[in-house]
Amino acid sequence: MSITAAEAQRLRDLARLRRIRDRMDREYDQPLDVTALARGEHMSAGHLSRAFRLAYGESPYSYLMTRRIERAMALLRRGDLSVTEVCFTVGCSSLGTFSTRFTELVGMPPSRYREQAADGTAGMLACVAKKVTRPVRNREAPADVAH
Repeated sequence: MSITAAEAQRLRDLARLRRIRDRMDREYDQPLDVTALARGEHMSAGHLSRAFRLAYGESPYSYLMTRRIERAMALLRRGDLSVTEVCFTVGCSSLGTFSTRFTELVGMPPSRYREQAADGTAGMLACVAKKVTRPVRNREAPADVAH
């Protein structure tokens, strides 16, 4: 059974989107924007934004900020950097935007998270702490919840 030209194009687009997502995962601390990400895969910024949202359920910017906040959470749990240092270490250029986004995703400001996280994850392996403290968006629900 052969695939149609449209299906082949969709598969190529999905591969490009995976490469873009992987780049954001690797280079979350770098100044990345949709235009540069799209250019790297020979796409328009508009097409990338629409296709990414369709494939992953959120915009490229939202995905990148979630990766940055996840990394910031890990750094804050370590406790050896200030909130400002963490903000810039994860690639954010504005402490205000970082704090606002952190609070939206985590449910508390970074300074309070830092205070509480030390107690809440004491003795946990880093990989377990990352799993149990991962920010959950309103649109997400645990897969094992019965309806």
